[in-house]
Amino acid sequence: MTECSQRFLALIGTVLLLGCSEAESDEQPKERAPVPAATIIASTASQNETITSAGTVRLRRETELGFTTSGKVSSVGYEEGDRVKRGATLAALDNSTVSADLESAKAERDRAAAEYGRIKSLYADGWVTKARLEQADAALRSAKARVSASGFANRTAHIHAPSNGIILSRNIDVGQIVSTGTTAIILGETDKGFVLKVPFADADASRVRVGMRANVTISAISDAAIEAVVSEKDGRADERTGTFEVSFLLPANSRLRSGQLGTVDIEVSRDNEGAIAIPATAIFGVRSGEGLVFVVDKDKKVKTRNVIIGELTDDSLEISSGLSEGDVIVANGTEKLQDGDVIKPISTTK
Repeated sequence: MTECSQRFLALIGTVLLLGCSEAESDEQPKERAPVPAATIIASTASQNETITSAGTVRLRRETELGFTTSGKVSSVGYEEGDRVKRGATLAALDNSTVSADLESAKAERDRAAAEYGRIKSLYADGWVTKARLEQADAALRSAKARVSASGFANRTAHIHAPSNGIILSRNIDVGQIVSTGTTAIILGETDKGFVLKVPFADADASRVRVGMRANVTISAISDAAIEAVVSEKDGRADERTGTFEVSFLLPANSRLRSGQLGTVDIEVSRDNEGAIAIPATAIFGVRSGEGLVFVVDKDKKVKTRNVIIGELTDDSLEISSGLSEGDVIVANGTEKLQDGDVIKPISTTK
């Protein structure tokens, strides 16, 4: 082999070695650049939550009115929906019988008084016993009591409005015979204002207190929320539904009407037992109450961690197990990451 051939073969070998070296270099995986990802520091869930429920607008005081004696209705002055002023005569009974009873009672009282005077004089002279005097005194007191009762019946043969209000229900008509205690008229007292009456389940009602503030929306008036305050709460549950009725006192508004529908949002405390709140976007791989999150370590590497999912609140997801307060997790962009990736943290808030 000539010297020229030897030089040519050496040159070919060098080219082949360089080619293999470059091929091996191309096959080595390149290290991934840090992936931008929004992070957040895990914190305990809020101690409060907002309850939203629907209810009906009512006048705060809706008073049932009736007669204290039975009789025939002689007049009814107003219809349902009419506004009335305090002291207005709403209805009346034919008081001819009541008046006759009163006159009879007065006559009997006068007779008993005269008889008592005569017996008292005879007793002073020794003509009658003390027992006879006591009997006459008892008869006089009985007659006076009858006059008082008849006078009361005569005065209450008329139903008067106890305050300014609206006739919500009229259950009588002229000529109708009514019994004692029958509800004749239901008056909504406008002086006491309107309330939104809302049924709550027992667990929710137990966390509502009189004086709490809430936001009420009544679409018939406006889509804007108005501030209300809890004014009353039932002491026992409704036997049919098992709910407790809570009343929210509404600010004065001429457009309020009994029967309108509304919704209330009220913030109440709750027991979250140290749960951690995270954005719903931070969790992936959800199944059967469990999921995965990416936790960021001090070297900015992410590692998947299994967590137990709790309640879903208005703006976050509760994690009951798997995270601790202060853990840094990826809040957005989990779909771009793999376990072990290095990230470029972008701080965010919940």
